[in-house]
Formats: sequence, C-alpha cells, structure tokens
Amino acid sequence: MNNKVFQYSFASIYRLYKEKVEKKGRTAEEVDTVILWLTGYNDKQFRDQIEKKADLETFFAEAPNLNPNASKITGVICGCRIEEIEDPLMQKIRYMDKLVDELAKGRKMEKILRE
Repeated sequence: MNNKVFQYSFASIYRLYKEKVEKKGRTAEEVDTVILWLTGYNDKQFRDQIEKKADLETFFAEAPNLNPNASKITGVICGCRIEEIEDPLMQKIRYMDKLVDELAKGRKMEKILRE
C-alpha cells in the first residue's frame, strides 16, 4: 500500500507540530523530546532527517529504534483507534501524532513518555 501520507515531508509535518504546541504554550524542544523518544534518533540524526527533507516513510525506515513503550500509546487520533491500525508505518505516524497532540493538550511529559 503506497499511502500518499507516507510521502509527506517530515520537515513540513514537524513545522506544523511545533506551531501547534507553541500556540498552546509548549516548546519546540518538547516536540523534539517526544519525537526522539519515539524514534530513537539522536539530535544530529534528527536534524539530518529534517535537512534532507526526508519523507515520513524514510524518516521511520531510518529511525534507529522505535521505543519499546510505543505500544502503550493508545486512543483515537484522526478518527482511528491507534492500537487497531494494521499498517505498521501508519501506526508509527499516528503514534507521533498522538504524542504531539498530548503535548498540545498540556499532558505532563512523564505521562506522554509512558514512564
């Protein structure tokens, strides 16, 4: 399945994430924290992905290590139950969406990071 969403530039999605959370009084650094937690990227690897304008498919394919606690991210995002999404890549994208959504809603970082 070649979903159009997979071809979206991570850099453009990332910009939207930052705008969303900053409107709610959170920071771009917090967005970075949740994305690095999810993907296992270090800061340099993460910045390289943004700089090379990787699409979402590449961004997740090259992610060093999906956090083992990612499966604890549950709930509904964009009308879909995250734990029921069958496509692994779409599920990872929705994990990321959910983390940013929780950040924007003011949830505590320990809760967002499933600690």
